[in-house]
Order: sequence, then structure tokens, then C-alpha cells
Amino acid sequence: MTPELVQITPSRPRLPEWARRPRTHFESLNKLKADLRTLNLHTVCESARCPNIHECFHRGAATFMILGNLCTRGCGFCSVPKGNPRKHDMRLDPSEPANVARMAATMNLRYIVITSVNRDDLADGGSTHFAETVREVRQALPDARLEVLTPDFDGNLEAVARVLDAGPHVFNHNMETVPRLYRKVRPQANYQQSLSVLRFAREHRPEVMTKSGFMAGLGETREEVEQLLRDLREQDTDVATIGQYLQPTRRNLPVHEYVSPERFDEYRDFGLAAGFKMVFSGPLVRSSYMADVVNEQASHA
Repeated sequence: MTPELVQITPSRPRLPEWARRPRTHFESLNKLKADLRTLNLHTVCESARCPNIHECFHRGAATFMILGNLCTRGCGFCSVPKGNPRKHDMRLDPSEPANVARMAATMNLRYIVITSVNRDDLADGGSTHFAETVREVRQALPDARLEVLTPDFDGNLEAVARVLDAGPHVFNHNMETVPRLYRKVRPQANYQQSLSVLRFAREHRPEVMTKSGFMAGLGETREEVEQLLRDLREQDTDVATIGQYLQPTRRNLPVHEYVSPERFDEYRDFGLAAGFKMVFSGPLVRSSYMADVVNEQASHA
């Protein structure tokens, strides 16, 4: 008799209760999705499969993702579609800046976050289009506050300056993980280059609040997290966000560890002691989640 074959799969940590988010508010979610598609707009909330999407869409919050929905980078943690925009004849939509402003005004937003995919195929990394979107939103909603969450523009500081000069109130650029894990998590990026982007933002526009975020649970050590926080403070970064990495699809990196809420609290306390104005740290924290509340608290710190 042929013995039965038993398939052995590698053991992976199970999703704990504190990392779960109930799926509710389907009506709000579906309406906002329909409105966005009408204007051919994307949100990082959908493309990155954020666990907070139901809550944020219900409260009328969304992070607009511009420059298309195809990224030229192949980060292991991210579920945004990847590829070469030139092969897909993916040109920039000239109406996108005005449409983002129109949607933000329709939603009557008082705090807007704009992010983008990486567009390494463009000479300016898409920074001119990014800056135009900022200007359109500022004109449509002059009393609102605006945060940009930018790529590294491949280290092109002229591109970074172009976005800053358009007038955002908050400049956010995520480190994502500790330097030892960059080759696996963020292979087309450079840790020191990202730090230099944050340093340049502080020096070029000192009145603009600077912010950065990273994920826990990818295999980093406590000491590496603490060093990353120190590195950010050396760039005079104002705000740090720290959240649990959750594997968005089977094609993405597996979760190495589910970090306890208590350790997230310890990271927050360490960051505050290091001099951050605000550290938003917890299992379901994302870089633009509750960005309005984070900005308000940091502004009064």
C-alpha cells in the first residue's frame, strides 16, 4: 500500500484579535468608491488593501493616490500593481489634479492626504504633476490642511523641492523598515537616501511639519527600531507612525511576527523620549490613518 503523502507547510503566526478590524459601513464604502471611479481617481486605501478602509471611508477620509495605479518599484510588502507604465502606454491624466481637488471639495474635507506610486519612468519622477495637484487642492480648499506622502523621487532633491514649494502643510516620506531588511522589503530604495529626503525637506521648508512611518513585524529587532527612531530624529523629523505589517496578498512577504500592543506602546514612549512631537504607534496604525488627529496633536506638542 502506498503511504499517504502529507503536505507540510511552514508555520506562520496567526492573526491576533488586536490586529483585526471589523468590516462595516459598506454603504459609505461603496458610495465613495463609485464617486472616485466617476473621476478616474485612485486611493491608496484600496490599492494597498488598508485594514482601516471601512472606518476611514465612513468618516469621509481618503488618501488620494495620483500618477496612476501602476508602480515602477517592486517592494515586497506592497500590493499596489507593479510594472512598466511605458509598456502599458500609461500616460499621466492631465485632469487628475483638478479632479482630486473637485473630489476633496465634494467630500468637504478639512484634511487631505495625497500620495503617489513611484514613477521612475518619468524624468521628474512625476513631481510636476504632484505639485500641480497640491496647488489645485489648496486653491479649491484654502482653509483645509494638506499632507503629502511622497516617494523618494530616486533621490532627486529638485523634485522634492518642487512638491514642497507647492505648499503642503505636512511632508511625509516613509522609511518603511530598518536598514538590514531593505534588500528584502524595499529593494529599489536606499535607507540613507530616504533619510536625506527628510533632512532636505526640513532644511528647504522649515515651516512644514515632517513625518515618516515604518512597519513592525517584518523581522526587525527592538534595537533596530530604536536606532531607526534615532536616525529619524537626527533629521529633525517631527512625527513618526509605527504599525503592524499585514500581508496584503499571498504574493507579498509573510508576516514574521505580530507585535504586541504593549511593545508598540514601548516604541511610542521611546520615540517621545527621543524628541518627536508625536508618535502614533499601534497594530492598526498606518502612515495616513487618522492623519488629521495626528497633525492636530503634533501641532500643539
